[in-house]
Amino acid sequence: METSRSGHCVYIDTVVDGPIPAVRDGQGLPCWYATRAEAQREIADNMITRLQEFIDGEREFEDAMTVEEYIVEVDVLPDGSVLDAEGNLFGAR
Repeated sequence: METSRSGHCVYIDTVVDGPIPAVRDGQGLPCWYATRAEAQREIADNMITRLQEFIDGEREFEDAMTVEEYIVEVDVLPDGSVLDAEGNLFGAR
């Protein structure tokens, strides 16, 4: 019997749904990372993209500098859905 494993998701806070995973894969499942460092790299990569968009004139400076993403430790279930410490379950959309 397959069990859950520990992982990390990049989350954002939304007005309608509250805290949710910010990144999903091609199947609509939340992307998760085995280590906190991998999740941090995802946030850094997103920030680099926003900064390049500012340099290219596609985004305002304040928007490029704002980091809304944060890391949440989750349990990754056998079906690929994730469960956070608050009891929120996120599966495929």
